[in-house]
Amino acid sequence: MSSSRKALGDLGEAIARRYLTERGYSILETNFRSPHGEIDIVAREGDYLVFVEVKSRRSRSFGEPTESITPAKKQKLIETAQAYMQAHDGLPEEWRIDVVAIQMDH
Repeated sequence: MSSSRKALGDLGEAIARRYLTERGYSILETNFRSPHGEIDIVAREGDYLVFVEVKSRRSRSFGEPTESITPAKKQKLIETAQAYMQAHDGLPEEWRIDVVAIQMDH
């Protein structure tokens, strides 16, 4: 991954964390990795455990940020979320996967 793509991803994740905390989410962990993949943000909102995928784009030349979430990526997110839940005790029973899409402009 190029340093400019990593910088964009890091900025997008920082914006997403701020957005979520301003709306009452508690951030539990960032960049959780398992053999199945990575979850950008693990948070809690009320009685829900929320796994957040952050997608950032500089332009719409390659489509909307959410268009890069393929069926294979969805499956990896589910498997990674399940790995997180197996590795941690005391979590809410209810969980979901959210996407935060960020379109940067100049």
